[in-house]
Formats: sequence, C-alpha cells, structure tokens
Amino acid sequence: MVKPAEKTRARVEKLTALLEGKKHLLIVMQDNPDPDAIASAVALRELAHKLSKVICSIAHSGTVGRAENRALVRYLGLNLRFFEDIDLKQFDLIGLVDTQPRTGNNPLPEGAAADIVIDHHPYRRATSKAKLIDIRSGYGATATILYEYLREAKITPDITLATAIIYAIRSDTQDLGLEASKADIEAIRELYPLANKRMLSQIQRGQVQREYFQILAAGLHNARIYGNCLITGLGDIVIPDMIGEMADLMLRDDEVKWVMCYGYYDQKLLISLRTSETGKRADKIVHQIVARRGTGGGHDTIAGGRIDLKKGTKTEKEKLEKAIREKFLNILGVEGNGGEHLIKKNGK
Repeated sequence: MVKPAEKTRARVEKLTALLEGKKHLLIVMQDNPDPDAIASAVALRELAHKLSKVICSIAHSGTVGRAENRALVRYLGLNLRFFEDIDLKQFDLIGLVDTQPRTGNNPLPEGAAADIVIDHHPYRRATSKAKLIDIRSGYGATATILYEYLREAKITPDITLATAIIYAIRSDTQDLGLEASKADIEAIRELYPLANKRMLSQIQRGQVQREYFQILAAGLHNARIYGNCLITGLGDIVIPDMIGEMADLMLRDDEVKWVMCYGYYDQKLLISLRTSETGKRADKIVHQIVARRGTGGGHDTIAGGRIDLKKGTKTEKEKLEKAIREKFLNILGVEGNGGEHLIKKNGK
C-alpha cells in the first residue's frame, strides 16, 4: 500500500512534468464554489506558478453566493472568470479541483478532457481519462491534498493562502468535527502560525445580501417534520449556496437526524442532504433520489444533487417535489403522510 507521503511525492513529480513547457492552465471549480474549491484552486495556481511559471485562470459557472465565500474571494483578491466566457483553445492544460468530470456540478463539457483532477469526493469513472489523478475520499478537504503538494514542493504558503486553506478545511469538516482525517488536523496545525487569525473570524461573519433573510424565512416557513426527518423547499432563489446553508441550519434541530432542502436556480432543482446518523451514506441516498433524472454526489453525511427542469412550469415543479419527497422518506423508511410544521402558527 502506497503511503500518503509517497503518493504526494509522486503526484508532485507528475505535476511538475505536466507543467513543463506549458504556458496556460485553466483551473475549474464547482458551479457555485465553496471555500474548499476556492482555496484548492489558489493552491494549485501557486504550485503552477512556482514550479513552472505557468499562467493560470480560475473559472466557475453559477455564483459565489454564500457570504463567507464572497468574503474569502475578496480577501484573496481573486479575479474569478465565468467559464462561459472562456475559450478553451487558449489553454495548454485543464485542471479540476474539488470536483470531477461529469459529476453535474461543474461546467466542463463532456468533449473537454481534464488533464488534472484533484478531489476528496468518491472516485468517478470519468476521471480515469485525466493524466494526473489524485482522489482521496478519506480526506476531509481537497485543500489538504493541495497543502501536502505545497509542503512536498517546499513552497511556504503566504498569509492569505494559509488563511484560505485553514478556512477551507474548517468549513468542509465543520471545525474538524465532521469526517476530518489526521491529514486535515496536521495541515491546520502546521498552517495556523502562518494565518491571519483576525481575518479567519471576519470571513466567517461575512455580510449577507438582503435576499438571504427572505430565503431564510421561506425555508423556516416551509419546513416540515416527518419522524426524525426534516424537508423544506426554498422556491426560486438567487443564491444557490443557501440550499446547503439552510440544510446545515436545520440539522441543528436536536430531534432531527436527516434533512433534505431543495430550491430552484437556473432552470434546475438543486437538492442538499445532511445527516447526523451513521450507517447510511447521504451520497448514495441522493443518487437514489435523482436516479435517471439528474446527478448527485457527496460524502457520508453531506450530499447534493440536481435535476434539470424541462419546462419549469408550476405543475412540473409540484410533481418533482412530490417525487423527491416520497423517495427520500421511502428510502429512510419514514411515514410520509402530512408532516408537522417546524414553525407552528401562533406558537401552537
């Protein structure tokens, strides 16, 4: 069995060889990138520049909507590009971080091959075509993998990158309380002396758009309890990240073990699952929910999926919501009749 340090050494050597003689690298993140994707992209950019002076562009589709994510982008001074505005012919290499080909959560089309894929989600078959593959599903964050690359290459992150990687690991592992590995803990221990502690706090308390409160109110109003499960819909939203944020919030209910939150953005139904229960994988359940309709993925306790709308009519949405609600509850063996309001009228 190859040890992590040996694997990292081999991957850094392969990355160095791939970068040799190249001029432009396109780093692609998820459609609505989270702190792990953002920090990982910046770390890969640092590696490309220091190892071979390759010029990098960081791209995504969708939005950077969550307040903390926008604060992180501002702190890093990132000039993110929209994938739709990019001519792929301008790039010698394409890299994917914190995502993989054909997962449905990134804008890379099927006809465009990724040369580099670095991720901490379960391995996808389409990834096999990449030249450099590093999938470590046992890690809590992709940024941890990229930090190990930096360490192996003897590149010390500056204060902004160190801060971003720490925040990414803390965010994806919920302050090391969720699916954190020894490598994640070690990365934070080593990077903490280099980081801007005041900025870590400021990023976490990023200012929100006014629409945030409207979506929050809708999520609370629509929330229904079915046994130990909670389901809520946010309707049409302008901040897609709010679906995951609302799911995180709802899981704080001390009687809830499973949460499904969904909403509509860009002619898609987006779904987030969260669980505090062990023994059933959220990623497998979301695959069952979207089966033959869309795509999904994630981890043991956190997962997401999406289904493209055909027409976006009220009738189509109602049928789709009914179908995913029934599937979710059936998979978990929970009675689906009625449901109890989370927020009761007049406090009753």
